[in-house]
Amino acid sequence: MSRLRLAVVGAGHLGRIHARLASALPDIQLTAVVDPVEAARSRVADEFGAQAMADYRELFGLVDAAIVAAPTSHHFQLASELLRGGLHVLVEKPITTTVEEAAQLVRSARNRQLVLQVGHVERFNPAFTSVQEKLYDPKFIDAHRLSGYTFRSTDVGVVLDLMIHDIDVVLNLVQSPVEQIEAVGVSVLSGHEDMVNARLRFASGCVANLTASRVSHTNRRSMQVFTSQCCANINFADRCTSLIEPSEEVLSRAFDEKSLNPAQQEHFRENLFAELLRKHDLPTPDVNAIEEEQLDFAKAIRTGAQPCVTGSDGLDALSVAHTILEQVAAHQWDGAAGSRQGPLAMPESPNVLAGPDRWSLDDTVVIRRKAG
Repeated sequence: MSRLRLAVVGAGHLGRIHARLASALPDIQLTAVVDPVEAARSRVADEFGAQAMADYRELFGLVDAAIVAAPTSHHFQLASELLRGGLHVLVEKPITTTVEEAAQLVRSARNRQLVLQVGHVERFNPAFTSVQEKLYDPKFIDAHRLSGYTFRSTDVGVVLDLMIHDIDVVLNLVQSPVEQIEAVGVSVLSGHEDMVNARLRFASGCVANLTASRVSHTNRRSMQVFTSQCCANINFADRCTSLIEPSEEVLSRAFDEKSLNPAQQEHFRENLFAELLRKHDLPTPDVNAIEEEQLDFAKAIRTGAQPCVTGSDGLDALSVAHTILEQVAAHQWDGAAGSRQGPLAMPESPNVLAGPDRWSLDDTVVIRRKAG
């Protein structure tokens, strides 16, 4: 079987990672690296034995597929033209900047019977794949994705930069229509929102709470998933997962804590997570998630099967992300009578909030002034 001829379009931080991993896979031939910046494309192409190109149009007839790792604002133009040229496409997340553009890409790939995969790489994270089959019909999800300011992906805000990962994972787990979204966010350093909290309510009854920040002093990529049968603690950063599974006595509501004598209470205090809420760490394979993503892309091209993360999945995640952004933009920091609205309206400091029926700060105690 001939090797899949692959190009990487975009020679930045992520493009270099894609090129490095693809160049080491036996079934893939890294053929070209494309970037308008000569120094960037030459550096990556020379490092991994590929041809450097300035224009992606030179790829037609030369390669079978392309990975688009350019800035988000260029995703639609690049992916749409590559699809029209007959190439299979893996486009990094988010699929595009607008829902309409994403829908066009999905239609274009379907009409041409080409693979369109979206780079929601956490679906391939071993911390997630090791527990995914246990998480049937989740009822509450709490996700945190926090990082410092990297000065990358500044053409979009934190929702399309970071939170989009968790949106995709949640949609994949819940498999139910979103009925309501509430969100609040604020811009700190960039011209977009840098911190956001969103709450999603699904028709199934599941509630998902998502928090993302790219101006955090700590780094965190974690998710807790609660079902009627278990609770999973997923650490995407460290690629490890623990699972808590209640005993049959707890699940059937047969455990009666009021009937316990003091000695029994002490026993279960010390053995709570060994006997009643049994906690254990799951084995996770030592794999690279981006490499697994590339292998899935190649498999879909060769077999005609759907990739793990389809273009439609990327479209769904983007649609939810835009609804979150709409809620962030509509948030009124001072209630209906206020004038400050949206992520660029930084909340005023407490000493400014003076006057009747306003909060004020007296050293360490927050009090509410009475009108009059």
